[in-house]
Amino acid sequence: MIRTGKKETSVEVILPFRKKTANLKNLLPESENELFIQRKISEQKAGKGYINGTLVPIKKLKEIGEDLVDIYGQNDHVFLLNLDYQLNYLDDYADDYSLKKDVSRFAQELKKLLREKKELETKEREREQRLDFLHFQIKEIEKANLKQGEEEELRQSRNILKNAEKIGSLVEQALEISYTQENSISSLLAQLQNVVSGLTDFDKAFNEADEAIGQFSITIGEFSDFLIKFKEKQTTTPEKLEELEERLSQIEKLKRKYGASINDILSYLKLAKKEYEELGTSQEKLAALEPEIEKKFNQYKSTAEKLSSLRKNSARKLEKEVEKEISLLGMKKARFKIKIEAFPLSQDTMEKVKENGTEEVEFLISPNPGEDLRPLRKIASGGELSRVMLALKTIGKEIERLKTLIFDEIDSGIGGKTAEFVAQKLKKLSNQHQIICITHLPQIASFATHHYRIDKKVDKERTFTKVKELSFEERVTEIARLLAGTRITETALRNAREMLNHNLGLKSN
Repeated sequence: MIRTGKKETSVEVILPFRKKTANLKNLLPESENELFIQRKISEQKAGKGYINGTLVPIKKLKEIGEDLVDIYGQNDHVFLLNLDYQLNYLDDYADDYSLKKDVSRFAQELKKLLREKKELETKEREREQRLDFLHFQIKEIEKANLKQGEEEELRQSRNILKNAEKIGSLVEQALEISYTQENSISSLLAQLQNVVSGLTDFDKAFNEADEAIGQFSITIGEFSDFLIKFKEKQTTTPEKLEELEERLSQIEKLKRKYGASINDILSYLKLAKKEYEELGTSQEKLAALEPEIEKKFNQYKSTAEKLSSLRKNSARKLEKEVEKEISLLGMKKARFKIKIEAFPLSQDTMEKVKENGTEEVEFLISPNPGEDLRPLRKIASGGELSRVMLALKTIGKEIERLKTLIFDEIDSGIGGKTAEFVAQKLKKLSNQHQIICITHLPQIASFATHHYRIDKKVDKERTFTKVKELSFEERVTEIARLLAGTRITETALRNAREMLNHNLGLKSN
Protein backbone atom coordinates (compact mmCIF):
# COMPACT_ATOMS: atom_id res chain seq x y z
CA MET A 1 0.00 0.00 0.00
CA ILE A 2 2.99 2.30 0.46
CA ARG A 3 4.58 3.64 -2.69
CA THR A 4 8.15 2.46 -3.29
CA GLY A 5 10.58 5.00 -1.90
CA LYS A 6 8.04 6.55 0.49
CA LYS A 7 7.82 6.03 4.26
CA GLU A 8 4.04 6.23 4.69
CA THR A 9 0.73 6.55 2.90
CA SER A 10 -2.35 8.48 3.91
CA VAL A 11 -6.05 8.08 3.01
CA GLU A 12 -8.71 10.67 3.83
CA VAL A 13 -12.47 10.70 3.35
CA ILE A 14 -15.33 13.04 4.27
CA LEU A 15 -18.68 11.32 4.89
CA PRO A 16 -22.03 12.83 5.89
CA PHE A 17 -24.56 10.91 7.98
CA ARG A 18 -28.19 11.41 8.88
CA LYS A 19 -28.32 9.50 12.11
CA LYS A 20 -25.60 8.64 14.62
CA THR A 21 -25.02 4.93 15.12
CA ALA A 22 -23.92 3.46 18.47
CA ASN A 23 -20.31 3.54 17.23
CA LEU A 24 -20.45 7.30 16.62
CA LYS A 25 -22.45 8.63 19.57
CA ASN A 26 -19.51 8.77 21.96
CA LEU A 27 -17.14 10.29 19.41
CA LEU A 28 -19.01 13.30 18.05
CA PRO A 29 -21.04 16.19 19.49
CA GLU A 30 -24.76 16.20 18.71
CA SER A 31 -24.34 19.19 16.39
CA GLU A 32 -21.91 17.43 14.02
CA ASN A 33 -23.27 15.50 11.03
CA GLU A 34 -20.12 15.01 8.99
CA LEU A 35 -17.14 12.71 9.45
CA PHE A 36 -13.59 13.49 8.43
CA ILE A 37 -11.67 10.21 8.62
CA GLN A 38 -7.91 9.84 8.15
CA ARG A 39 -5.81 6.70 8.09
CA LYS A 40 -2.03 6.83 7.99
CA ILE A 41 0.04 3.70 7.40
CA SER A 42 3.81 3.55 7.89
CA GLU A 43 6.29 0.85 6.88
CA GLN A 44 6.87 -0.36 10.44
CA LYS A 45 3.45 0.03 12.06
CA ALA A 46 -0.26 -0.51 11.38
CA GLY A 47 -0.55 3.27 11.41
CA LYS A 48 -2.87 5.76 13.05
CA GLY A 49 -6.52 6.65 12.62
CA TYR A 50 -8.24 9.99 13.16
CA ILE A 51 -11.91 10.96 13.30
CA ASN A 52 -12.52 14.71 12.97
CA GLY A 53 -8.95 15.27 14.12
CA THR A 54 -9.14 12.98 17.16
CA LEU A 55 -6.79 9.98 17.36
CA VAL A 56 -8.74 6.70 17.60
CA PRO A 57 -7.74 2.98 17.57
CA ILE A 58 -7.69 1.34 14.13
CA LYS A 59 -10.24 -1.16 15.48
CA LYS A 60 -12.66 1.71 16.04
CA LEU A 61 -12.24 2.84 12.42
CA LYS A 62 -13.17 -0.66 11.24
CA GLU A 63 -16.26 -0.73 13.45
CA ILE A 64 -17.39 2.64 12.16
CA GLY A 65 -16.65 1.61 8.58
CA GLU A 66 -19.24 -1.15 8.76
CA ASP A 67 -21.90 1.49 9.47
CA LEU A 68 -20.81 3.84 6.69
CA VAL A 69 -19.54 1.86 3.68
CA ASP A 70 -20.48 -1.45 2.05
CA ILE A 71 -18.32 -2.98 -0.68
CA TYR A 72 -19.77 -5.61 -3.03
CA GLY A 73 -17.51 -7.63 -5.27
CA GLN A 74 -14.92 -10.40 -5.34
CA ASN A 75 -16.53 -12.17 -2.35
CA ASP A 76 -15.01 -9.75 0.11
CA HIS A 77 -18.08 -8.33 1.82
CA VAL A 78 -18.67 -8.90 5.52
CA PHE A 79 -22.28 -9.82 4.68
CA LEU A 80 -20.96 -13.12 3.37
CA LEU A 81 -18.72 -13.95 6.29
CA ASN A 82 -20.87 -12.98 9.26
CA LEU A 83 -24.17 -14.85 9.52
CA ASP A 84 -25.39 -12.34 12.11
CA TYR A 85 -25.58 -9.76 9.32
CA GLN A 86 -27.88 -12.04 7.32
CA LEU A 87 -30.07 -12.59 10.40
CA ASN A 88 -30.22 -8.84 11.04
CA TYR A 89 -31.15 -8.23 7.38
CA LEU A 90 -34.07 -10.65 7.69
CA ASP A 91 -35.13 -8.98 10.94
CA ASP A 92 -35.03 -5.54 9.30
CA TYR A 93 -37.17 -6.90 6.48
CA ALA A 94 -39.59 -8.54 8.93
CA ASP A 95 -39.75 -5.31 10.98
CA ASP A 96 -39.60 -7.38 14.17
CA TYR A 97 -37.66 -4.86 16.28
CA SER A 98 -40.10 -4.87 19.20
CA LEU A 99 -40.22 -8.68 19.44
CA LYS A 100 -36.44 -8.98 19.03
CA LYS A 101 -35.89 -6.41 21.78
CA ASP A 102 -38.17 -8.36 24.15
CA VAL A 103 -36.42 -11.65 23.33
CA SER A 104 -33.04 -10.07 24.05
CA ARG A 105 -34.29 -8.62 27.35
CA PHE A 106 -35.85 -11.90 28.53
CA ALA A 107 -32.66 -13.79 27.58
CA GLN A 108 -30.50 -11.40 29.59
CA GLU A 109 -32.81 -11.59 32.60
CA LEU A 110 -32.96 -15.40 32.39
CA LYS A 111 -29.16 -15.68 32.18
CA LYS A 112 -28.82 -13.42 35.21
CA LEU A 113 -31.18 -15.62 37.25
CA LEU A 114 -29.33 -18.76 36.10
CA ARG A 115 -26.01 -17.25 37.18
CA GLU A 116 -27.47 -16.48 40.61
CA LYS A 117 -28.73 -20.05 40.86
CA LYS A 118 -25.35 -21.48 39.87
CA GLU A 119 -23.56 -19.35 42.44
CA LEU A 120 -25.99 -20.41 45.15
CA GLU A 121 -25.68 -24.08 44.17
CA THR A 122 -21.90 -23.84 44.30
CA LYS A 123 -22.13 -22.24 47.72
CA GLU A 124 -24.67 -24.85 48.80
CA ARG A 125 -22.25 -27.71 48.08
CA GLU A 126 -19.64 -26.05 50.23
CA ARG A 127 -22.14 -24.56 52.67
CA GLU A 128 -21.80 -26.87 55.67
CA GLN A 129 -18.03 -26.88 55.55
CA ARG A 130 -17.93 -23.14 55.09
CA LEU A 131 -20.45 -22.58 57.90
CA ASP A 132 -18.31 -24.60 60.34
CA PHE A 133 -15.21 -22.72 59.32
CA LEU A 134 -16.88 -19.30 59.62
CA HIS A 135 -18.37 -20.27 63.01
CA PHE A 136 -14.91 -21.17 64.29
CA GLN A 137 -13.42 -17.89 63.01
CA ILE A 138 -16.24 -15.76 64.44
CA LYS A 139 -15.99 -17.42 67.88
CA GLU A 140 -12.17 -17.12 67.89
CA ILE A 141 -12.28 -13.38 67.18
CA GLU A 142 -15.21 -12.69 69.52
CA LYS A 143 -13.55 -14.62 72.36
CA ALA A 144 -10.49 -12.40 72.08
CA ASN A 145 -12.71 -9.39 72.91
CA LEU A 146 -10.46 -7.00 70.99
CA LYS A 147 -10.70 -3.24 71.53
CA GLN A 148 -9.70 -0.37 69.28
CA GLY A 149 -6.25 0.98 70.24
CA GLU A 150 -5.62 -1.91 72.63
CA GLU A 151 -2.44 -3.10 70.97
CA GLU A 152 -0.77 0.31 71.28
CA GLU A 153 -1.67 0.51 74.98
CA LEU A 154 -0.33 -2.98 75.61
CA ARG A 155 2.97 -2.24 73.87
CA GLN A 156 3.32 0.95 75.91
CA SER A 157 2.64 -0.91 79.17
CA ARG A 158 5.11 -3.64 78.21
CA ASN A 159 7.74 -1.05 77.50
CA ILE A 160 7.19 0.50 80.96
CA LEU A 161 7.38 -2.86 82.72
CA LYS A 162 10.55 -3.87 80.90
CA ASN A 163 12.19 -0.61 81.97
CA ALA A 164 10.67 -0.48 85.47
CA GLU A 165 14.00 -0.13 87.32
CA LYS A 166 15.21 2.78 85.20
CA ILE A 167 11.77 4.44 85.31
CA GLY A 168 11.61 4.01 89.12
CA SER A 169 15.01 5.68 89.52
CA LEU A 170 13.96 8.61 87.33
CA VAL A 171 10.67 8.99 89.24
CA GLU A 172 12.58 9.00 92.55
CA GLN A 173 14.90 11.72 91.28
CA ALA A 174 11.95 13.78 90.09
CA LEU A 175 10.28 13.42 93.53
CA GLU A 176 13.41 14.51 95.33
CA ILE A 177 13.81 17.59 93.11
CA SER A 178 10.16 18.56 93.28
CA TYR A 179 9.18 17.59 96.84
CA THR A 180 11.12 15.31 99.19
CA GLN A 181 14.66 16.70 99.54
CA GLU A 182 15.50 19.63 101.85
CA ASN A 183 16.05 22.14 99.02
CA SER A 184 13.23 20.81 96.76
CA ILE A 185 11.30 23.09 94.48
CA SER A 186 8.29 22.93 96.84
CA SER A 187 10.41 23.98 99.84
CA LEU A 188 12.12 26.80 97.95
CA LEU A 189 8.81 28.04 96.57
CA ALA A 190 7.38 28.18 100.12
CA GLN A 191 10.36 30.25 101.28
CA LEU A 192 10.07 32.53 98.23
CA GLN A 193 6.34 33.06 98.85
CA ASN A 194 7.02 34.13 102.48
CA VAL A 195 9.51 36.74 101.29
CA VAL A 196 7.22 38.09 98.55
CA SER A 197 4.25 38.18 101.00
CA GLY A 198 6.35 40.38 103.22
CA LEU A 199 7.08 42.73 100.35
CA THR A 200 3.37 43.13 99.57
CA ASP A 201 3.01 44.94 102.93
CA PHE A 202 5.16 47.72 101.47
CA ASP A 203 4.15 47.65 97.79
CA LYS A 204 0.90 46.20 96.47
CA ALA A 205 2.64 45.61 93.07
CA PHE A 206 4.03 42.34 94.55
CA ASN A 207 0.51 40.91 94.93
CA GLU A 208 0.55 39.49 91.38
CA ALA A 209 3.92 37.83 91.93
CA ASP A 210 2.65 36.39 95.20
CA GLU A 211 -0.39 34.85 93.45
CA ALA A 212 1.75 33.44 90.61
CA ILE A 213 4.15 31.78 93.07
CA GLY A 214 1.16 30.32 94.90
CA GLN A 215 -0.25 28.88 91.65
CA PHE A 216 3.13 27.40 90.73
CA SER A 217 3.35 25.84 94.20
CA ILE A 218 -0.03 24.18 93.59
CA THR A 219 1.17 22.84 90.20
CA ILE A 220 4.36 21.44 91.74
CA GLY A 221 2.25 19.84 94.47
CA GLU A 222 -0.04 18.19 91.92
CA PHE A 223 2.96 16.96 89.93
CA SER A 224 4.48 15.49 93.10
CA ASP A 225 1.19 13.66 93.81
CA PHE A 226 1.22 12.25 90.28
CA LEU A 227 4.78 10.96 90.77
CA ILE A 228 3.88 9.32 94.09
CA LYS A 229 0.83 7.56 92.58
CA PHE A 230 2.82 6.52 89.47
CA LYS A 231 5.50 5.06 91.75
CA GLU A 232 2.91 3.13 93.76
CA LYS A 233 1.30 1.80 90.59
CA GLN A 234 4.55 0.47 89.15
CA THR A 235 4.64 -2.59 91.30
CA THR A 236 5.96 -4.85 88.52
CA THR A 237 5.82 -8.61 88.77
CA PRO A 238 6.96 -11.32 86.33
CA GLU A 239 3.34 -12.51 86.15
CA LYS A 240 2.08 -9.10 85.01
CA LEU A 241 4.69 -8.88 82.25
CA GLU A 242 3.87 -12.44 81.20
CA GLU A 243 0.16 -11.56 80.94
CA LEU A 244 1.00 -8.65 78.67
CA GLU A 245 3.19 -10.82 76.45
CA GLU A 246 0.48 -13.47 76.16
CA ARG A 247 -2.13 -10.89 75.19
CA LEU A 248 0.16 -9.37 72.55
CA SER A 249 0.98 -12.86 71.25
CA GLN A 250 -2.75 -13.59 70.94
CA ILE A 251 -3.31 -10.40 68.96
CA GLU A 252 -0.33 -11.17 66.71
CA LYS A 253 -1.74 -14.62 65.99
CA LEU A 254 -5.11 -13.15 65.01
CA LYS A 255 -3.36 -10.56 62.81
CA ARG A 256 -1.59 -13.33 60.87
CA LYS A 257 -4.98 -14.92 60.17
CA TYR A 258 -7.36 -12.03 59.65
CA GLY A 259 -5.57 -8.75 59.00
CA ALA A 260 -2.66 -6.42 59.63
CA SER A 261 -4.31 -4.57 62.51
CA ILE A 262 -7.09 -4.84 65.09
CA ASN A 263 -9.24 -2.68 62.81
CA ASP A 264 -8.71 -5.19 59.97
CA ILE A 265 -9.56 -8.11 62.26
CA LEU A 266 -12.81 -6.46 63.38
CA SER A 267 -13.68 -5.67 59.73
CA TYR A 268 -13.11 -9.33 58.84
CA LEU A 269 -15.38 -10.34 61.73
CA LYS A 270 -18.15 -8.15 60.32
CA LEU A 271 -17.81 -9.71 56.84
CA ALA A 272 -17.66 -13.24 58.26
CA LYS A 273 -20.89 -12.67 60.19
CA LYS A 274 -22.58 -11.33 57.05
CA GLU A 275 -21.48 -14.36 54.98
CA TYR A 276 -22.55 -16.73 57.76
CA GLU A 277 -26.00 -15.15 57.71
CA GLU A 278 -26.27 -15.33 53.91
CA LEU A 279 -25.21 -18.98 53.86
CA GLY A 280 -27.80 -19.70 56.45
CA THR A 281 -30.53 -18.43 54.11
CA SER A 282 -29.10 -19.74 50.79
CA GLN A 283 -31.49 -22.69 50.67
CA GLU A 284 -34.47 -20.37 50.95
CA LYS A 285 -33.08 -18.13 48.20
CA LEU A 286 -32.43 -21.13 45.97
CA ALA A 287 -35.99 -22.37 46.43
CA ALA A 288 -37.36 -18.90 45.69
CA LEU A 289 -35.32 -18.67 42.45
CA GLU A 290 -36.85 -21.75 40.82
CA PRO A 291 -40.30 -20.28 40.07
CA GLU A 292 -38.69 -17.02 38.90
CA ILE A 293 -36.49 -18.92 36.44
CA GLU A 294 -39.43 -20.96 35.14
CA LYS A 295 -41.53 -17.82 34.66
CA LYS A 296 -38.72 -15.99 32.81
CA PHE A 297 -38.00 -19.04 30.64
CA ASN A 298 -41.66 -19.27 29.62
CA GLN A 299 -41.66 -15.55 28.76
CA TYR A 300 -38.55 -16.01 26.63
CA LYS A 301 -39.91 -19.14 24.95
CA SER A 302 -43.27 -17.60 24.13
CA THR A 303 -41.74 -14.40 22.69
CA ALA A 304 -39.00 -16.30 20.82
CA GLU A 305 -41.63 -18.53 19.19
CA LYS A 306 -43.54 -15.46 17.98
CA LEU A 307 -40.30 -14.03 16.62
CA SER A 308 -39.49 -17.35 14.96
CA SER A 309 -42.89 -17.51 13.29
CA LEU A 310 -42.55 -13.93 11.98
CA ARG A 311 -39.05 -14.68 10.67
CA LYS A 312 -40.19 -17.80 8.82
CA ASN A 313 -43.15 -16.04 7.19
CA SER A 314 -40.97 -13.08 6.24
CA ALA A 315 -38.26 -15.40 4.88
CA ARG A 316 -40.72 -16.98 2.42
CA LYS A 317 -41.80 -13.53 1.18
CA LEU A 318 -38.21 -12.32 0.97
CA GLU A 319 -37.18 -15.37 -1.06
CA LYS A 320 -39.80 -14.57 -3.71
CA GLU A 321 -38.86 -10.89 -3.83
CA VAL A 322 -35.15 -11.64 -4.19
CA GLU A 323 -35.75 -14.21 -6.95
CA LYS A 324 -37.92 -11.67 -8.78
CA GLU A 325 -35.27 -8.97 -8.46
CA ILE A 326 -32.29 -11.10 -9.50
CA SER A 327 -34.32 -12.44 -12.45
CA LEU A 328 -34.62 -8.84 -13.70
CA LEU A 329 -30.87 -8.49 -13.18
CA GLY A 330 -30.03 -11.33 -15.56
CA MET A 331 -30.20 -14.34 -13.21
CA LYS A 332 -33.47 -15.70 -14.62
CA LYS A 333 -33.14 -19.29 -13.44
CA ALA A 334 -31.48 -18.56 -10.11
CA ARG A 335 -33.05 -19.86 -6.91
CA PHE A 336 -32.74 -18.08 -3.56
CA LYS A 337 -33.61 -19.66 -0.22
CA ILE A 338 -33.20 -18.68 3.40
CA LYS A 339 -32.09 -21.54 5.61
CA ILE A 340 -33.44 -21.23 9.15
CA GLU A 341 -32.12 -23.66 11.74
CA ALA A 342 -33.70 -23.55 15.18
CA PHE A 343 -32.44 -25.23 18.32
CA PRO A 344 -35.11 -26.75 20.59
CA LEU A 345 -36.06 -24.92 23.76
CA SER A 346 -36.39 -26.91 26.95
CA GLN A 347 -35.67 -26.68 30.66
CA ASP A 348 -32.49 -28.69 30.05
CA THR A 349 -31.06 -26.28 27.47
CA MET A 350 -32.11 -22.95 28.95
CA GLU A 351 -28.46 -22.07 29.71
CA LYS A 352 -27.91 -21.88 25.94
CA VAL A 353 -30.62 -19.31 25.18
CA LYS A 354 -29.55 -16.65 22.71
CA GLU A 355 -30.37 -12.97 22.85
CA ASN A 356 -31.21 -12.88 19.13
CA GLY A 357 -33.70 -15.76 19.32
CA THR A 358 -33.69 -19.47 18.67
CA GLU A 359 -32.62 -19.45 15.01
CA GLU A 360 -29.52 -19.26 12.91
CA VAL A 361 -30.08 -17.84 9.45
CA GLU A 362 -28.08 -18.33 6.27
CA PHE A 363 -28.84 -17.15 2.73
CA LEU A 364 -28.53 -19.85 0.05
CA ILE A 365 -28.43 -19.48 -3.73
CA SER A 366 -28.30 -21.60 -6.85
CA PRO A 367 -27.26 -19.24 -9.70
CA ASN A 368 -27.77 -21.84 -12.44
CA PRO A 369 -30.34 -24.60 -13.14
CA GLY A 370 -29.26 -28.04 -11.95
CA GLU A 371 -26.98 -26.65 -9.25
CA ASP A 372 -27.65 -27.30 -5.58
CA LEU A 373 -28.41 -24.44 -3.27
CA ARG A 374 -25.20 -23.27 -1.61
CA PRO A 375 -24.38 -20.63 1.01
CA LEU A 376 -24.16 -17.14 -0.45
CA ARG A 377 -20.73 -16.82 1.17
CA LYS A 378 -19.42 -19.64 -1.06
CA ILE A 379 -20.72 -18.22 -4.34
CA ALA A 380 -18.06 -18.18 -7.07
CA SER A 381 -18.88 -15.18 -9.25
CA GLY A 382 -18.24 -11.64 -8.07
CA GLY A 383 -20.73 -10.32 -10.62
CA GLU A 384 -23.47 -12.66 -9.40
CA LEU A 385 -22.70 -11.71 -5.84
CA SER A 386 -22.93 -8.01 -6.65
CA ARG A 387 -26.30 -8.48 -8.32
CA VAL A 388 -27.66 -10.44 -5.35
CA MET A 389 -26.43 -7.68 -3.06
CA LEU A 390 -28.02 -5.07 -5.32
CA ALA A 391 -31.32 -6.94 -5.11
CA LEU A 392 -31.07 -7.20 -1.33
CA LYS A 393 -30.27 -3.51 -1.00
CA THR A 394 -33.17 -2.60 -3.29
CA ILE A 395 -35.60 -4.67 -1.21
CA GLY A 396 -34.09 -3.84 2.19
CA LYS A 397 -35.50 -1.30 4.61
CA GLU A 398 -32.41 0.84 5.10
CA ILE A 399 -33.71 4.20 3.84
CA GLU A 400 -32.80 5.95 7.10
CA ARG A 401 -29.20 4.74 7.03
CA LEU A 402 -27.18 6.90 4.68
CA LYS A 403 -24.32 4.72 3.47
CA THR A 404 -21.80 4.62 0.68
CA LEU A 405 -22.29 1.46 -1.39
CA ILE A 406 -19.43 0.41 -3.68
CA PHE A 407 -20.27 -2.06 -6.47
CA ASP A 408 -17.12 -3.46 -8.02
CA GLU A 409 -17.67 -4.73 -11.60
CA ILE A 410 -21.35 -5.53 -11.10
CA ASP A 411 -21.57 -5.85 -14.92
CA SER A 412 -19.60 -9.12 -15.00
CA GLY A 413 -21.30 -11.55 -17.37
CA ILE A 414 -24.29 -9.36 -18.33
CA GLY A 415 -25.22 -7.02 -21.16
CA GLY A 416 -28.09 -5.59 -23.18
CA LYS A 417 -31.45 -5.32 -21.45
CA THR A 418 -30.18 -6.92 -18.22
CA ALA A 419 -27.48 -4.28 -17.91
CA GLU A 420 -30.16 -1.61 -18.27
CA PHE A 421 -32.19 -3.22 -15.48
CA VAL A 422 -29.08 -3.21 -13.26
CA ALA A 423 -28.51 0.45 -14.04
CA GLN A 424 -32.11 1.33 -13.19
CA LYS A 425 -31.79 -0.47 -9.85
CA LEU A 426 -28.59 1.40 -9.07
CA LYS A 427 -30.25 4.69 -9.99
CA LYS A 428 -33.18 3.93 -7.71
CA LEU A 429 -30.83 2.94 -4.90
CA SER A 430 -28.90 6.19 -5.30
CA ASN A 431 -31.97 8.04 -4.01
CA GLN A 432 -31.25 6.44 -0.62
CA HIS A 433 -27.48 5.98 -0.60
CA GLN A 434 -24.34 7.25 -2.25
CA ILE A 435 -23.44 4.75 -5.00
CA ILE A 436 -19.95 4.27 -6.40
CA CYS A 437 -19.92 1.80 -9.29
CA ILE A 438 -16.90 0.52 -11.21
CA THR A 439 -18.21 -0.47 -14.64
CA HIS A 440 -17.25 -1.00 -18.27
CA LEU A 441 -20.80 -1.10 -19.65
CA PRO A 442 -22.23 2.04 -21.30
CA GLN A 443 -25.76 0.99 -20.32
CA ILE A 444 -24.79 1.28 -16.64
CA ALA A 445 -22.39 4.21 -16.86
CA SER A 446 -24.93 6.36 -18.74
CA PHE A 447 -27.30 6.38 -15.74
CA ALA A 448 -24.70 7.95 -13.41
CA THR A 449 -24.99 11.57 -12.28
CA HIS A 450 -21.21 11.96 -12.13
CA HIS A 451 -18.37 10.27 -13.98
CA TYR A 452 -14.75 9.91 -12.97
CA ARG A 453 -12.15 8.52 -15.33
CA ILE A 454 -9.24 6.62 -13.81
CA ASP A 455 -6.02 6.56 -15.86
CA LYS A 456 -2.58 5.10 -15.31
CA LYS A 457 0.50 6.49 -16.95
CA VAL A 458 4.25 5.95 -16.66
CA ASP A 459 6.46 8.99 -16.22
CA LYS A 460 10.24 8.62 -15.77
CA GLU A 461 9.81 4.90 -15.08
CA ARG A 462 7.26 5.54 -12.30
CA THR A 463 3.57 4.65 -12.51
CA PHE A 464 0.99 7.28 -11.58
CA THR A 465 -2.78 6.89 -11.24
CA LYS A 466 -5.00 9.90 -11.86
CA VAL A 467 -8.69 10.39 -11.22
CA LYS A 468 -10.52 13.12 -13.11
CA GLU A 469 -14.13 14.26 -12.86
CA LEU A 470 -15.51 14.55 -16.37
CA SER A 471 -17.51 17.35 -17.94
CA PHE A 472 -20.64 16.46 -19.91
CA GLU A 473 -18.82 16.44 -23.25
CA GLU A 474 -16.03 14.32 -21.79
CA ARG A 475 -18.68 11.93 -20.51
CA VAL A 476 -20.14 11.66 -24.00
CA THR A 477 -16.69 10.76 -25.31
CA GLU A 478 -16.11 8.09 -22.65
CA ILE A 479 -19.54 6.51 -23.18
CA ALA A 480 -18.77 6.46 -26.91
CA ARG A 481 -15.44 4.75 -26.14
CA LEU A 482 -17.32 2.07 -24.20
CA LEU A 483 -19.68 1.65 -27.15
CA ALA A 484 -17.19 1.66 -30.00
CA GLY A 485 -13.75 0.94 -28.53
CA THR A 486 -10.69 2.91 -29.58
CA ARG A 487 -12.17 4.07 -32.94
CA ILE A 488 -14.79 6.62 -31.89
CA THR A 489 -17.16 7.56 -34.73
CA GLU A 490 -19.76 10.31 -35.05
CA THR A 491 -22.42 7.64 -34.78
CA ALA A 492 -20.95 6.39 -31.48
CA LEU A 493 -20.81 9.95 -30.13
CA ARG A 494 -24.41 10.58 -31.20
CA ASN A 495 -25.56 7.33 -29.55
CA ALA A 496 -23.60 8.15 -26.38
CA ARG A 497 -25.15 11.63 -26.17
CA GLU A 498 -28.61 10.22 -26.70
CA MET A 499 -28.09 7.56 -23.99
CA LEU A 500 -26.90 10.14 -21.48
CA ASN A 501 -29.71 12.60 -22.24
CA HIS A 502 -32.36 9.89 -22.08
CA ASN A 503 -31.10 8.19 -18.91
CA LEU A 504 -30.47 11.45 -17.09
CA GLY A 505 -33.77 12.94 -18.16
CA LEU A 506 -32.12 15.72 -20.23
CA LYS A 507 -33.39 17.26 -23.43
CA SER A 508 -31.48 16.27 -26.56
CA ASN A 509 -29.29 18.97 -28.07
